[in-house]
Amino acid sequence: MNIMKRNIDNSLIKWKESKQRKVLLLRGARQVGKTFSCRILGKSFRYFLEINFEEDRAVRKIFEESLNPFYLSEKLSAYFSVPIVPGQTLLFFDEIQACPDALSSLRFFYEKMPDLHVVATGSLLEIALSKIPSYGVGRIQSIFMYPMSFEEYLDALGENALIDMKNSKNVGLVFHDKIIGYLKTFHLIGGLPEIVGEYVNTKNILGCQQKLGDLLESFRDDFAKYKKRVDVQILDEVFKSIAMQAGHKFKYSNVDSAHNHRTLKQALDLLAQAGLAYKVYHTSGHGVPLGAEIKSNKFKVVLFDTGIHFRMLGLSNADILVADDVDMVNKGGIAEVFVANEFVKSMDNRVRGQLFYWHNEEKGTSAEVDYLIQRNSEIIPIEVKSGKTGKMKSMEVFLKQHSSKYGIRLSLENFSKYKNILVIPLYSANVI
Repeated sequence: MNIMKRNIDNSLIKWKESKQRKVLLLRGARQVGKTFSCRILGKSFRYFLEINFEEDRAVRKIFEESLNPFYLSEKLSAYFSVPIVPGQTLLFFDEIQACPDALSSLRFFYEKMPDLHVVATGSLLEIALSKIPSYGVGRIQSIFMYPMSFEEYLDALGENALIDMKNSKNVGLVFHDKIIGYLKTFHLIGGLPEIVGEYVNTKNILGCQQKLGDLLESFRDDFAKYKKRVDVQILDEVFKSIAMQAGHKFKYSNVDSAHNHRTLKQALDLLAQAGLAYKVYHTSGHGVPLGAEIKSNKFKVVLFDTGIHFRMLGLSNADILVADDVDMVNKGGIAEVFVANEFVKSMDNRVRGQLFYWHNEEKGTSAEVDYLIQRNSEIIPIEVKSGKTGKMKSMEVFLKQHSSKYGIRLSLENFSKYKNILVIPLYSANVI
């Protein structure tokens, strides 16, 4: 299989070459490709030392003796027979949450060996970091990583010409239909690198979905690692409910569970911390930044990957593959999940992405806009809609109330414009 390029690889090279470089934490859910990208980065160094704290438990003892980076470098170099030379070696700590002492050592690498390139990855890092007071504020840089975007998927398929067309907003009808076909398949298989690689090699959608089932079970197996905080069964119930409630305000009362609100909230927060779900917060949309006016108790939730979402709902492939409008493509809220994920993947990866939507809170009204985004000082309403002449009542209400200049409709249509509504194909959600 050809090595699939990831956009984040450019960010990692910039980090490597930066003179103001800090120790790097590469953060994200399991199976999004963190380890693979670090190994690709390692190829650009003379020496590369990878340490997986879940696989090699014995190495943890070295960190129990001292957190001095010179001591650690000496011992680790001898243990693995790999030179650790500042400027020439990439020291990679994988699954670092399994060794809290190693996590604590990162700040000292920055302070005492700033010329040594150190990168760490892991899952549930937020929980691990919360247990370490002043773990490295100002000394550690984070980059957030997600499943592959639709553009990365097209690149893996060798369709760079289609990427250029859609980004130039000049797509002929034949090519538009071709990209829509790829988009429908992407809805079904998602962007987890292992699954995309399988599809690139085999073009077997059913085989990819079977692998998705295996990955889904591995995520559930991981829940056992969180059981000290939340019961495994509760996590699984909330995980399923996220898929079931996609596109709607998330209600704890809709979770098929006898547990109380507080327990369910803990489970949902844990899944969000693990990168398996994103909250889409309600905001009034009256000013910037959008996050200043959120209501923390009013939100929607989407899963981190369309393939996982589709697999959990058990939808029909045929309904998506032959659909000619968003109503069908959006079965089970999958188009809205896709848009949310594309937005997150296109954001600044140095901070955790935030998503927002709007609901009219005036009595007797039900207007709702799927997403709000901020571009400089402007707030832009975005709806996922079907058809060419469908009414946009919610959009019109928002534009009138907020004096916004224009709104955006994401659909299966080609690029066009209706009055103050820009129509953009779903496949170009990332370039809004």
